[in-house]
Amino acid sequence: MTADAHIPQEDLALFALQALSEEEAVVVRAHLKTCAVCRNEVAELSGDLALVALSAEPQPLPEGAKARLLEKIAAVAEEEGRTATKSVVSIADAKPMRKIYMSIPWAAVAAMIVFAFALILKIGDLNRELRQKTAQLAQQAEASLRARRVLDVLTAKSAQRVLLTAAKTKPAPSARAVYLASSGSLILQANNLDPLPAGKAYELWVIPANGKAPIPAGVFRPDATGSASVILPLLPAGVPAKAFGVTVERAEGANTPTAPILLVGAAGE
Repeated sequence: MTADAHIPQEDLALFALQALSEEEAVVVRAHLKTCAVCRNEVAELSGDLALVALSAEPQPLPEGAKARLLEKIAAVAEEEGRTATKSVVSIADAKPMRKIYMSIPWAAVAAMIVFAFALILKIGDLNRELRQKTAQLAQQAEASLRARRVLDVLTAKSAQRVLLTAAKTKPAPSARAVYLASSGSLILQANNLDPLPAGKAYELWVIPANGKAPIPAGVFRPDATGSASVILPLLPAGVPAKAFGVTVERAEGANTPTAPILLVGAAGE
């Protein structure tokens, strides 16, 4: 390995797993002090391994496992002590041997890391979907509560019901007639009539159902409140009425109505 070369990712992964020998670890640590690229790679690998460790459920060691492990380590150390040489094996020289023995475990670790990332992404999607569903349910609950309150107000017996009209608007003129055709008897009550100039008066007309000319039924002028009445004018008996109307005429009245007809109403059957 040259001074400006990067350490292979496999060696960095083993360094993060603390699976290198002390001599190899010393070489890696010395390289990391001067290489930002390899430092970032080690940081990412350490984070991935931490996610894998958090996602794995801890299991208790089998009984006697620790003692057997210590015995195995002592036996391996004794065997290596008999065959070891004084030369230090570099990372580059040790790599082929390590690839043979570590490829399968590292592949498993890599698969676990990929699975952990996929699981984290899936959990994120599920959390977002859950938040959306929760927000929709909250909106539906609020709309349902509002609809219930509207229904309670509309159906409450103690609710006050008020008709609002335009402010300072004068009520429209109106009149109500009661007519008995058999005797020619007629009573009219009018309200909210506009005042008239001198020489003018309102005149009531009976419009016969047989299509003949309207019959004058009396003139009248409203008082200061706009009210007026016509009570039992002289009319022929036995004339069914189709409608009634009110026009503005001369003070003494007219024989035919002058347009426009201010008030009109059809006679009920």
